[in-house]
Amino acid sequence: MLNVLNRPSLAGVFARRAASEPSSDEALVKRIARGDKLAMQALFARHRTSIYRWLVRFVSDTTLAEDLLSEVFLDVWRQADRFEGRSSVSTWLISIARFKALSARRRRIDAELDEKIEATVADPADDPEAALQKKDRGELLRQALARLSPEHREIIELVYYHDQSVDECAEILGIPPATVKTRMFYARRKLADLVEGCR
Repeated sequence: MLNVLNRPSLAGVFARRAASEPSSDEALVKRIARGDKLAMQALFARHRTSIYRWLVRFVSDTTLAEDLLSEVFLDVWRQADRFEGRSSVSTWLISIARFKALSARRRRIDAELDEKIEATVADPADDPEAALQKKDRGELLRQALARLSPEHREIIELVYYHDQSVDECAEILGIPPATVKTRMFYARRKLADLVEGCR
C-alpha cells in the first residue's frame, strides 16, 4: 500500500513528459488556431531559417525575403484554423511562401517590364527606324509572354528572369527535374512561335 501512495500518478507523469517534449508542428498549429502566442513563437523559431533561405533563393533579394517571411507567418497566425493536415506543416508553410513570392515577383516583373518599355522609347541618339525596331521587339516579346500558359510563363520567368537552375525550378514548383526540362522545351518553342506569329 505504501508503494502505491509513493508512486507518482500516471497522469502527472504523462503531463510532465508532454511538457518536456517538443510539440509536433501539427500540435503547434492547433494551438496557434486557439490564439497561443507561445506556440506561434515555437513554430516561427523552428521554421524561420528554412523558409527564409527558400524565399531568398526564390526572390534573390534578402530584404524582400525578410518582408515575405513576416507575411508568411502573419498568414499562419490568421489562417491556422484552416490548416487541414492534408500535407505536412512545412509543406503548408512553403506553399504560403511560394504564393507570397510569386505575388511579389509579379509586382517586380511588372515594374521591370515598365522599365523595359521605357527603355524602348525613342532615344534621341537613335534614328527613327532604330527606335521603332527597338520598340517593336520589346512589344512583341511582352505580347508573346502574356499569351503563354501560366505554367510556361512561370518556367520562362524562373529560368530567364531569376536565373534558377533546373533543380531549383523543380524544388520551387514541386515537380521532377525532367518535367522542368520538358516544360522549358515547350515554353521556348511556344514563345518562339508566338513572337513569329506577332510579326
